[in-house]
Amino acid sequence: MTGALTPAVIATVLGTGAAGAVGRYLLTRVLPVKHGKVPLAILLVNTVGSGLAGVVVGFEERSVLSPDARLILLTGLCGGLTTFSTWTVDTLRLIRERHYLPAAFNIAGTTVLAVGAATTGYLLAR
Repeated sequence: MTGALTPAVIATVLGTGAAGAVGRYLLTRVLPVKHGKVPLAILLVNTVGSGLAGVVVGFEERSVLSPDARLILLTGLCGGLTTFSTWTVDTLRLIRERHYLPAAFNIAGTTVLAVGAATTGYLLAR
């Protein structure tokens, strides 16, 4: 791969994005949202995806990954796996249903876990 946005890179980003999205969907089937509870599947995919993103950035800094691989893994796989929109809608649902403690945990927990995972992955990879 050359660093250029070639049809092969675009197709690979699409494929890894689809794989990440399907993985997220399957996990939501295994860990469905329970009324008034933190959506664990979304918390998990956002944490894992953030950790993987940190590893990718750390590897790229060490020149272990090419710019193409970074794009494929961050935009494709991590972009398909993680989900900001579902996280926000799930949090809004908890607030609308007056489940304030799970909503607060979803906000704080996801933020702390995702940033912590990204930081840990980054530090391990550099």
